[in-house]
Amino acid sequence: MIKRENFRAEADRIIDWIDDYFEKLKQLPVKSRAKPREIYDNIPSKAPHLSEGIEAIIKDLDSIIMPGITHWQHPSFHAYFPANSSYESLLGEMVTAAIGAQCMVWETSPAAAELEQRMMEWMADASGLPSAFSGVIQDSASSATLVAIITARERATQFKSNLEGVPSGLRVYCSSEAHSSIEKGVGVAGIGRNNLVKIETDSDQRMIPSQLEKAICDDVAAGFIPICVVAALGTTGTVAIDPIAEIATICKKYNVWLHVDGAYAGTALLLPEHRHIGNGIEHADSFVFNPHKWMFVNFDCSLYYVKDSQLLVRTFDILPEYLKTATRGQVNDYRDWGIPLGRRFRALKLWFVLRGFGLEGIRQRVREQILLNEYFAEQISQSGHFEILKPPFLGFTLFCVRSEDDSISEKLLSTINASGEVYLSHTKVNGRFAIRFHSAQTYVQKEDIDKVVEVLNRFKYGNKIT
Repeated sequence: MIKRENFRAEADRIIDWIDDYFEKLKQLPVKSRAKPREIYDNIPSKAPHLSEGIEAIIKDLDSIIMPGITHWQHPSFHAYFPANSSYESLLGEMVTAAIGAQCMVWETSPAAAELEQRMMEWMADASGLPSAFSGVIQDSASSATLVAIITARERATQFKSNLEGVPSGLRVYCSSEAHSSIEKGVGVAGIGRNNLVKIETDSDQRMIPSQLEKAICDDVAAGFIPICVVAALGTTGTVAIDPIAEIATICKKYNVWLHVDGAYAGTALLLPEHRHIGNGIEHADSFVFNPHKWMFVNFDCSLYYVKDSQLLVRTFDILPEYLKTATRGQVNDYRDWGIPLGRRFRALKLWFVLRGFGLEGIRQRVREQILLNEYFAEQISQSGHFEILKPPFLGFTLFCVRSEDDSISEKLLSTINASGEVYLSHTKVNGRFAIRFHSAQTYVQKEDIDKVVEVLNRFKYGNKIT
């Protein structure tokens, strides 16, 4: 066990380890090559009875744990969406861990509650959101969407669902391209996954408003109660932007809650030249985006905004005697703004990043990554071996091998990922196998994009796929 007088010496070992990790990160295989149960079988079946020193722990960290790590901060990680970090965020997280505050109500750490409130205001202003929005930091967009669905449920049932149980016949709507967390949230909220209506999309994978209105009208005629629409400000598969303004008009007409999920693409609202992608968002009831995806704040940090915070609080407020405080009503007790009672001090790392980068520093880095994505798309197009399936958008490109045989693209992806040199992921677009690429790693540079292009060309169809 580490004693106070030994803490600095032991901590220095960890700082050295972290510094060495970043130094050698580019040389590591980006994707773990571990086989199922390989890590598990190398961990003793019983916990140690006696104290073990940091030196022994670090030795096993290197030999047992690290071979099973896929390196999300690696500049060759271009799969899924990013889960970015930064040196500023890491330092803020270290301070958060040292303080170890449980930030459930204002009384348990006034600075945590008030910094969170101010950070939500800073980000709303920087993103051009209307002043009517107020917000709270959630752990993920999945949780924020669940909160939105539950709040919509309570509003539609005059807050009886929390007391009496969820009535049958409630309906939620999203596009067929929307994130799976919506379907999961509808199930968890007690509405039932069969009551999630998936709306057809157009050729650009955007929800078709006329189809949404038809679905709502048909449901009303059949005796269902439409309660919530989830629109995408950037779908996971293709970063499609639903027509939010048109959807908002329909939601207002039928008194349906509109939640906008901008988990990844929402960061682009920081850039005035891209703010048009959020047209209509001012009419939404709630909105979420994740600084832990594209704003260099490490996971988890998801910003959830709501027009009527009193509806939110009324939905989640439970006040046992041991949580009653003299300041209630004067401050934000954020445990009433979401599902968990216990809350981490997430605002601190966001504050570190905003202070360390500055808004202009963040904007500059995001713009650079957008240009790197355009450069990537140009390079693979010029090779003649690849087809761009959608024009490069923000930090995202969708492509495939130029072939009518989808298995070639699938084999290429598998081969590249197994090599450990680059990590990419896939989706399907109109039935076609498509490779997804993002250029949004915090410290990615042109040379890292050139590496992806080189690897793709080296393993291209007709060459070194085995």
